[in-house]
Amino acid sequence: MLKALPSALALFQGVALLLLGTGLLNTLITLRGMAEGFSESMLGLLMSGYFAGYLLGSWVTAPLIKRIGHIRAFAFCAALACIITLLHAMIINPWVWLLLRVMLGLALVTLYMVIESWLNAEASGETRGRVFAAYMFINLGALTLAQQLLQLGSILNFVLFGLAAMLISAATLPITATRHPQPTLPDVPGVNVMQLARRSPLAVVAAVLSGLALSAFWGMAPVYAGQRGFETSEVASLMSLTVLGGALLQWPIGRLSDRYYRPVVLLWVTGLAALVSLIMSMLPAATPLWIAAFFWGGLSFSTYSIAVTHMIDRLAPEDVLAGSAGMLVLNGLGAAFGPVLAGAVMHWLGAPGLPLYHAVTLGLLAGFTLLRLHQVREEARRQAQHVTMMNTSPTVLEMMPEAQEVEQDTSGNLSALPEDEGAPSTPADETEPPAPRPEPPH
Repeated sequence: MLKALPSALALFQGVALLLLGTGLLNTLITLRGMAEGFSESMLGLLMSGYFAGYLLGSWVTAPLIKRIGHIRAFAFCAALACIITLLHAMIINPWVWLLLRVMLGLALVTLYMVIESWLNAEASGETRGRVFAAYMFINLGALTLAQQLLQLGSILNFVLFGLAAMLISAATLPITATRHPQPTLPDVPGVNVMQLARRSPLAVVAAVLSGLALSAFWGMAPVYAGQRGFETSEVASLMSLTVLGGALLQWPIGRLSDRYYRPVVLLWVTGLAALVSLIMSMLPAATPLWIAAFFWGGLSFSTYSIAVTHMIDRLAPEDVLAGSAGMLVLNGLGAAFGPVLAGAVMHWLGAPGLPLYHAVTLGLLAGFTLLRLHQVREEARRQAQHVTMMNTSPTVLEMMPEAQEVEQDTSGNLSALPEDEGAPSTPADETEPPAPRPEPPH
């Protein structure tokens, strides 16, 4: 793949260094905020500020890249992210941190968009699927390793903030040193969320609720571990183990999602995740909690991927990019509110509040999935291949295997296909994979 895609090595090195720095920073900020006496509600608001900036950046960063190019946009936003990182250590004030978190979200979505659009522009139809798989593996692997960097210094000192800034800065080295030509940023397809809701209410609700659940994990899991009495090294290990579970269980869950009717798989995954969350709220800080965290990560991290691929099942090929971009927006909307809601629950209930919050959000998704299964009518439908998805930038959608033969429709209007679950009628057979649906005409 590296021979077929000459710039891939530099881009993969850049994103690995970037995620090592930002993965360390995100957990570090939560732990330092706890040490400074910030309330759980304030910590949740800080994490929500990051996702709010991330969501805003999805709309405003494309013009920057088109104006100054990929390399200069990457260097510009990496420098901004380094400044923001160091300011966290220099100014210990929750309201200043809130502004910094919003700015960091804006900067990072630009950095992801640079890498993802560059990879997509140079990947051919034969290499696109491998590029996408390698990119997601690097994402999850770097985030897992980043948590262990917390053990290299005290959260009360400048060292870890400096290390995070150095890693983010180092991410510019392979990008700016490459001699390969920069691509042209393609137009991001338009999004019509209301049409998506009519096409698949289940996928839309799953995107929002998975955002609510997973953003609360990234923002508040260090608070949960701290309230359980974990040392910094144990907090790092708990975070790494959860992310590792999310990485390792993606493949078997994806295989099940490809083989059986996807909403049924989603029902089992979210139901089990809600059950594990409920169990975690009652477990002592011992080995069973670590095992539960691994399986919770494996189950919960797959919900957004299943939601996206279920939406793809309901779309004509030319609408895949626009529909998937809409799902990313919906997931981001949920993510912007997740940490602040979880923080409020933890302020009220203490450490058990986070797993109980997850039990409620994932349980609601399981309940809504069950409701839709009771309403679904039996009809022919095609299933797309399951893909592992993370909330990075809209351009990652173009690397998806389903996108390699898709013509982009920038109007944002979805082609006329049957609506998803349809009017209430006889439930479909929920145990057998559905018959393939003929491809709609182009």
